[in-house]
Amino acid sequence: MGLRAGGRQVVTALVAALVAATALVAAPLGAPAQARDTTRLYVVVLDGPGVAAAANDAAGVLARYTALARQNRVLAAVDDEGSDVEVVARWSDALVGLAVRVTEDQADVLRAQPDVQLVEADSVRPLAGSRRAAAGAVPGGARTTGAARGGSGVVVGVVDTGIDVDAPSFAGVTAGPAPLDPDHCEDGPGWSASDCGGKVVAARWYVDGFGADAVASSAALSPLDTDGHGTLVASVAAGNAGVPASVAGTDLGRHGGRAPDASLAVYKACWSAPDPDDDGCSTTDLVSAVDDATADGVDVLSLSVGGPATVDALDLALLGAAESGVVVAAAAGDDRGTDDAGAAHPVPWVTTVGALAGTEPRGRLLLPDGPTLTGAMLSRGRVGPVRVVRGADVATTAARSSDARVCAPGSLDAAQVAGAAVLCERGRIGRVDKSRAVALADGAAMVLVNRARPGSRAGADVQADPHHVPTIHLDADDGVRFGRWLAEHPAARVVLAPSATPARRARPAPWSPTGSTRDGVVKPDLVAPASGLLGAVPDGSGWDFASGTAVAAAYVAGVAAVHLGRGDRPARVRSDLVTTTSAVPGAPVLRAGAGEVRPGRRSSLALLVSAGRFRAWYDGEVTRLDETSVVLRAGGASTTRRLTSTSDRRVTYTATVRGLRSDVRVRPDRLELAPGATARFRVSAPVPQRGGVDDGHVVWRGSDGTTLRLPVVVAR
Repeated sequence: MGLRAGGRQVVTALVAALVAATALVAAPLGAPAQARDTTRLYVVVLDGPGVAAAANDAAGVLARYTALARQNRVLAAVDDEGSDVEVVARWSDALVGLAVRVTEDQADVLRAQPDVQLVEADSVRPLAGSRRAAAGAVPGGARTTGAARGGSGVVVGVVDTGIDVDAPSFAGVTAGPAPLDPDHCEDGPGWSASDCGGKVVAARWYVDGFGADAVASSAALSPLDTDGHGTLVASVAAGNAGVPASVAGTDLGRHGGRAPDASLAVYKACWSAPDPDDDGCSTTDLVSAVDDATADGVDVLSLSVGGPATVDALDLALLGAAESGVVVAAAAGDDRGTDDAGAAHPVPWVTTVGALAGTEPRGRLLLPDGPTLTGAMLSRGRVGPVRVVRGADVATTAARSSDARVCAPGSLDAAQVAGAAVLCERGRIGRVDKSRAVALADGAAMVLVNRARPGSRAGADVQADPHHVPTIHLDADDGVRFGRWLAEHPAARVVLAPSATPARRARPAPWSPTGSTRDGVVKPDLVAPASGLLGAVPDGSGWDFASGTAVAAAYVAGVAAVHLGRGDRPARVRSDLVTTTSAVPGAPVLRAGAGEVRPGRRSSLALLVSAGRFRAWYDGEVTRLDETSVVLRAGGASTTRRLTSTSDRRVTYTATVRGLRSDVRVRPDRLELAPGATARFRVSAPVPQRGGVDDGHVVWRGSDGTTLRLPVVVAR
């Protein structure tokens, strides 16, 4: 394990010389395009695998030369009458392809070329999450993440907004540092090659797809993180262990990443724009990042973006990474308030991670002559009886009622707010910023209510944040109830009280996307903590919280690094991540996958898929893999899986079916396996009599106490 040192640059230089000598059609990178107003950026993927595994010898030179020659033959098809086609990026390691600016008609010509597998318009996709406590909850109970040790000798690649090596999680040299090649560390404003060499062993940045002229003025065109998301995500995956952490003066104990002894390779492909709505990551830059991470030889890749619920160019780049032995953990995406999005990366070579909301401390809002409402509440102190004012009714003379309604900073009149609880609506600004506005107006407490449609996912999303005044956060349904009660009892006084009942069981976050059965694989594969994870941030800020499937993916990437660090092979790691999960009660398989990740857990059974079979599956040459989920369709549907014993002794296993209403059967349902032995079993079920899906799990339990959970979906 560890980054590949040297060699590739020499090979690439030789290839470039050979290409120039042959005078093949190849516009230089960044060449100006003619009629730019009629062109756009397209990503072109050629058939077959990349050449990451090519040796640094004559055969390797030939492989890379062949890849570039194939690219140039494709370009020749749209090189009309000597017009220059702008080539923005070329890739040959994870996949063979390129990004070009062409017209729509030229894109159609490219699609028709026999060597072209896919042509798609470049797009900018958002990060799957948000930084700051205002956008995420503090997990109830434990507020720090991580392990005391694990991941030594493993390199975790992180595709995000870069990193700040001065953040508290990255000081010092980790155990077993990976070999470092100078070309793995690119410089730029605020960053030099000397910033690599300790915890961070590689750092690169990519902006050609997003456009350097489109980034915010505060963004550094270098690996330096000026956003904060990438730094936090990296610390969740592999931040050093035992680092003291605090937020807003609150001591949060000691923090560490899931794989604190692992090294980090950073690939900055996500950018801030002048308008936050335009922030994100270009497909071109993401594929470039994955291509370099594959060439560099990272062991684990944490990808912080979702994407479409269909296979795209990024997924094909990740296929090349998996073929090179990389374990990929990718965000399922964040479905915030929309019901038509689906879990991203619907392919078996990516471990797609959904979000677990976790367990928030609960509180009660006691209404005289009214119902008792329950919400998320971090404060453990009782408040009241206290009068209630609506934010919209207590605006300062200089503020608009619409600003006071959401408790925007400076909008509340202290003369009317002092000593009262303020009803604030969610939206527009961070939740913690709202409670700060209440505190500055001398308010005693805040009742935060969701504005989203009652019954929707966004309407149900409540969080227990570290507020500036005691706060209870009500969902949209209870927010409506409270608003009606307050209209009928404007002078009444209420009590905010911490709940004595246990916190809610873990559940998928409302914004964690639902998968589909369209591609024959269950997504997300699993869920992980994703609401209010603590991590390090730049600029001396120290620590902050983040929510989203991006931090969940980083969490799982860290877990994978620990497995690899103790010698497990990538195929077994992919199996153990999914099959050793714990149940998420009441959650459908298409919301929670196999269940919640269990760090450090191993099974003595595995569902092993060699990386070479993934491409055969994608190309349709094989229809079944020994993957970690089962989707059954059509009447009398059945499929098989092959189990492999990873135990060092003979173990007996028995299978049970859990949660399915259908008559799902497992044959045989008892196996006795010697070390290294394999056995195949069949799962069969009738199609549901009505539309929709039926789901549950097949659980194999061994006489050694280990289990293997296999999610099953039966669909019409």
